[in-house]
Amino acid sequence: MEIDITALESLIDIAIKEDIGEGDHTSLATIPLELKGKAQLIVKEDGIIAGLEVAKIIFQKVDPDLNCNLFLKDGQTVKKNDVALIVEGKVISILKAERIVLNIMQRMSGIATQTHQYVEKIKDLKARILDTRKTAPGMRLLDKYAVKAGGGENHRFGLFDMILIKDNHIDFAGGIEQAIKKTHDYLNKKNKKLRIEIEARTLEDVEIILRSGGVDRILLDNFSPELTRKAVLLLNGKIETESSGNITLTNIRDYAECGVDYISIGALTHHIKSLDLSLKAC
Repeated sequence: MEIDITALESLIDIAIKEDIGEGDHTSLATIPLELKGKAQLIVKEDGIIAGLEVAKIIFQKVDPDLNCNLFLKDGQTVKKNDVALIVEGKVISILKAERIVLNIMQRMSGIATQTHQYVEKIKDLKARILDTRKTAPGMRLLDKYAVKAGGGENHRFGLFDMILIKDNHIDFAGGIEQAIKKTHDYLNKKNKKLRIEIEARTLEDVEIILRSGGVDRILLDNFSPELTRKAVLLLNGKIETESSGNITLTNIRDYAECGVDYISIGALTHHIKSLDLSLKAC
């Protein structure tokens, strides 16, 4: 797993400014400036850990003299009471970084844990789990990193790295065929090579897309498992398929068994329960 370090450092700078501002007055009032100590990050519930490498960078950003030792790896299964890391150095610096580290790691680990649950449900089938753009503003690189830590895959990162023609695009463009044609005209004019995905709302849409061609993947939006199976049979492997919409841990296997290539789930990043973690003096 890789992460854009420049973008990550910019995000961390914003988080530090937001939380610390002109200074941690509580710590400054109660803790001697030069007091040294150490703290351990303790896992409070079972799950998948994510954000350890990010935490290390946060500690370094707050105070380059802090020494952070990691005992686990991102994407690793963890149990209650596992120690994920120990940080040593000035106590005031550790306390400055504490909440930023916990906020980020708890969210990332929650996303990784939930993603892992979906992946496990269909691990013996060919379908792969994708995230979406339904991420916390400004946190997308961390949300998507966490999905990969949980065993999922990333869909497009933003509006710039893939074409995804959805219902509104189709309606405003005047229909499926017009939207596909306009997309190819645009890409040719701009001399860009981007993968093209288009949404289908009905089996009739699937038939029109199959006739039109010129796309890499069809998004079967809010199809029932029965309709999904019919669409997959109709396409017969000629175009990649992706299921999306109202897919849960309860029904995901029904969709995967239809033979789709991908299943995208917005809830991976927008409807999560953070993993309980704690930073305690040791």
